[in-house]
Amino acid sequence: MAESISLIIITYNRPDDLLDLLQSLAKQSDISPLREVLILNNASTVSYQHAEQYINEHPELKVNYILSQENLGVSRGRNKLMSMAQAELILVLDDDIVFHTDNSLPVIATVFTKEFFIKANTGIITFRVIYYDTKEQQQTALPHKQFEEYRHKPVFLTSYFTGCSHVIRKELLTQTGLYPTDFFYGMEEYDLSYRVINAGYSLGYDAAVTFEHKESPTGRQLNYQKLASQWVNKSKVARRYLPFIYYLTTMTGWSFEYIKKAKGHWGTFFSSWLKAIKAGFTEKRNPVSKKGLEYLKEVHARLWY
Repeated sequence: MAESISLIIITYNRPDDLLDLLQSLAKQSDISPLREVLILNNASTVSYQHAEQYINEHPELKVNYILSQENLGVSRGRNKLMSMAQAELILVLDDDIVFHTDNSLPVIATVFTKEFFIKANTGIITFRVIYYDTKEQQQTALPHKQFEEYRHKPVFLTSYFTGCSHVIRKELLTQTGLYPTDFFYGMEEYDLSYRVINAGYSLGYDAAVTFEHKESPTGRQLNYQKLASQWVNKSKVARRYLPFIYYLTTMTGWSFEYIKKAKGHWGTFFSSWLKAIKAGFTEKRNPVSKKGLEYLKEVHARLWY
């Protein structure tokens, strides 16, 4: 049985990309599952005139376009939209995503009715993502670290979901809560993933729907502040939910990742170490249950960093 969909999108300084996404949505052969589209303009500093005009010209898309007076970041921005969503399913897309085929919405509306996901009590499903330019599968958007082993699987269970394209059963958020509000950027999906697992749900992947992502195949060059944010936030997540050994290995592993990619900025390096260490004393523990840890091992989760 098909369920209704609330599509939520956060956008920041990507007016052309948002317009492309909306145009690909309008080309869907059946938009009847779509209850609403919630768009948060996260205090962009560039004009969205053409995207806003398109929204006004296409009332059938049922867009609620919200202008934020401050940049809420990913977590608070998504929390705002998820709290507003009225449908049974919440489809989350990045603003630089487009639909690959014109029949995606009916498939998404029935994805949780698949026997595989019913048996696993799945609460969040990530979809297949390919690069917009090359049409090759995006490794960083596959929700498993063993890319070559899992990339061709039609469905599988996993330990986390990826942020650029996924669907959430709204009912589970009443049990898990929303994203952590102390995370402005990075690793917020891991935090929610562990709470979903603790609530007795699984996380899944389904290649039945494909999206195209405009991220370059060479990846985005993170600036050192964002890299530091990922390091600190991943350390916080490990401390909150995992055994102490994984907190230690996560801090250490991500410190090497920072050295490798930041290429300097040593003041931020040392201040991030202090923040990560502080998390060991200040983070409130919500450890994954024994059953949850068994699930993580069954799906071959990478917990060390």
